Amino acid sequence: MINILMIEDDTEFAELLSEYLAQYDIKVTNYEDPYLGLSAGVKKYDLLILDLTLPGMDGLEVCKEVVEKYDIPIIISSARSDINDKVEGFALGADDYLPKPYDPKEMYARITSLLRRYSKSEHGKVAAPKSDFELKGDTIYFKGEALSLTPAEFEVLSLLVKHQGITQSREQIINTSRAMSMDSQGKSLDVIISKIRTKLGDNKRIQAVRGVGYKLV
Repeated sequence: MINILMIEDDTEFAELLSEYLAQYDIKVTNYEDPYLGLSAGVKKYDLLILDLTLPGMDGLEVCKEVVEKYDIPIIISSARSDINDKVEGFALGADDYLPKPYDPKEMYARITSLLRRYSKSEHGKVAAPKSDFELKGDTIYFKGEALSLTPAEFEVLSLLVKHQGITQSREQIINTSRAMSMDSQGKSLDVIISKIRTKLGDNKRIQAVRGVGYKLV
């Protein structure tokens, strides 16, 4: 059974989603109060579904605290349509963002896809050598040497480092970066990746996944 922690103040919505997911052997435990949700033993759950508009504490604050303390995939489920909320959610470490309203089928698909990626990543870490990359504050080290990066290069590479071995879509990378130009973002991303590869001195560390995005290996 998959155990999911949900922090959502719309109890009717939470119940409907819980009932739908139950048929797939997924148990959802919901807390309306974010403080109760954070004290519920986050690490015992497989995934967190997080609303943003919550009583007493904004969902982005919850996201930040969870990312800092636990290694658990996060799907933001919110009716807030401001692109800045989406960008900040990804920047804080959320893995996915599903705007309300949505069909429960889509949430189920995203849950299974995300858990499958996390499972493969964790499996790979068992036998994988220590990463050549280290993220400390606003600096990324490669093989022990600090990289000189522009703000956009840092945002892109830090996302790839945090999810090393997992393909990140072009949309997710672009939405996460606040420093990238709003014009011709797709082209800008390709240019930034090229510059990062040059600074790494190794074109093979960042792989292009055709039709999807990029992956750090």
